[in-house]
Amino acid sequence: MNENKTIDNLMEAFAGESQANRKYLAYSRKAEKDGKINAAKLFKAASDAETLHALKHFEVAGKVASTADNLKDAVAGETHEYKDMYPDFVKIAEAEGNKAAVTSFMYAMKAEEVHAKLYEEALENLDQTEEVFYYLCPVCGNIEKARPDKCSICGVPGDKFIKY
Repeated sequence: MNENKTIDNLMEAFAGESQANRKYLAYSRKAEKDGKINAAKLFKAASDAETLHALKHFEVAGKVASTADNLKDAVAGETHEYKDMYPDFVKIAEAEGNKAAVTSFMYAMKAEEVHAKLYEEALENLDQTEEVFYYLCPVCGNIEKARPDKCSICGVPGDKFIKY
């Protein structure tokens, strides 16, 4: 048996399960808005099941390392997204006149830059014992260390932020 092919398969399964998780979560939210509570609950349960599958595949593939290494990987991923991936996506969406996509990509790009900086900070302070709280903007994905008056990226009121 080719161990490399198994790792490739685990990572392909991880990607597929991860996408199914998000897709079913979106379907759950839509069903809930439509008042279809049973379908919403089924989609949510399936979304959580897909998360379990994805996490196990990722773990078995040996992709979960030390916290410091995981933070470094997160910095690299977020940096790639805000410096390379999203700027190209924005240009294409602008050229095609897709304003909704431009907004979606811009929100994500700006939030990913914040995420990269927060991961760098967490790495620098890895041995800190004082608990830190994070606040997530439910519209654009911005994360702050204190609840703001309004989101610096999309302007949503700070009282909408979710505390972690």
